[in-house]
Amino acid sequence: MKKGPARKSKGGKTDQLRDEYRFDYSKAKPNRFASRVDQSRLVVVLDSDVSKVFTTPDAVNKALRALIDAMPTTTRP
Repeated sequence: MKKGPARKSKGGKTDQLRDEYRFDYSKAKPNRFASRVDQSRLVVVLDSDVSKVFTTPDAVNKALRALIDAMPTTTRP
């Protein structure tokens, strides 16, 4: 036998963003996962159409290395 919803929504209350949110920085804690990140890596967000073609980090690195090899070498003054 199914029961009805556990909570009933309160009438008249809408889900809207506040104009301002106050954050108590004195209660903030350091990021406990920061030490797990390899500092020699760089995180880049790919557009959805690009991520459909390059589905793994190895595929992205392989394509970028091929592009680097194809670029003419220039010297900076």
